[in-house]
Amino acid sequence: MPIYVVLLVRLHWGAFTMMGNAMNNHKFKVGQTVNYASRFIGTVGANAIFKITRLLPAEDDELQYRIRSASEPYERVAKESQLNRAA
Repeated sequence: MPIYVVLLVRLHWGAFTMMGNAMNNHKFKVGQTVNYASRFIGTVGANAIFKITRLLPAEDDELQYRIRSASEPYERVAKESQLNRAA
């Protein structure tokens, strides 16, 4: 039984390490202000300003972020291609 416990811990740490490395490849940092371009017409204004609140892992080979606008009571998830640095 101790062998199985050791294997599980090593698998867990291996997954944690891989995830940590992937999180370092994000273009934007937590706290950074960005412009968000929604993929759905009419859902967000053209100059919508958001703040990065959390880095998320990739989905469909594209990094994601949790973002929040001061004018909305909720957070959104955005793909990196939907964000640009705010001027």
